[in-house]
Amino acid sequence: MQTHTPYTPPVFKASAFNCPYCGAYANMVWLKLQSCSNNRLGDTPLHMCYCNHCKKNAYWIAEPDSEDFEKEHIRMLVPDGALAPMPHPDMPDKVRLDYEEARTISANSPRGSSALLRLAIQKLCVFLGQKGENVNDDIASLVRKGLPVEIQQALDIVRVVGNNAVHPGELSENDVAAVSASLFELVNQIVEEKISRPKKLQELFGNLPEGARKAIEKRDKK
Repeated sequence: MQTHTPYTPPVFKASAFNCPYCGAYANMVWLKLQSCSNNRLGDTPLHMCYCNHCKKNAYWIAEPDSEDFEKEHIRMLVPDGALAPMPHPDMPDKVRLDYEEARTISANSPRGSSALLRLAIQKLCVFLGQKGENVNDDIASLVRKGLPVEIQQALDIVRVVGNNAVHPGELSENDVAAVSASLFELVNQIVEEKISRPKKLQELFGNLPEGARKAIEKRDKK
């Protein structure tokens, strides 16, 4: 089973980060692209970033602001919007669909991605045995069943920000943008704690000698 690791988002001209294509933390090689006209090379605002792990290229633009030439507008052009972490490998398929859609629009629409992540955790609660009719009630039910406080807090952060992102006046656009990137990591952490960790423990326990497992079951029945 793959293990979820911390995410380092792509940053312009950084020497290493999680690749927007393969998701691996890898060294990056940067090149500034030039134009050629009449056998003369000229500068362009385009930069290429090469991943040493998957060997794919990402393309960025760093262009002068028309009102302030000392300031640059910097963004990734290709792949578009892929600044959020890849979905956890153990994320359920129905949850993954909303997560990946949120990821593709995260750079251009923090509000939209936050709302989609709120839908993702609602589906995640269903996967964890809840009704799925009201995500707040589902979280409360999980708490009554012993949900760790840090996972409850992660669920509520995604729920509240996702709700408020689509209600005017609840959170400003800047407020949503400031926290939206962190929501992806929180969703992955929830999957890690509620799906991957129990799965790994079950695999380890299943590999114990049969005699030892039967002795444990007999002990616990007492």
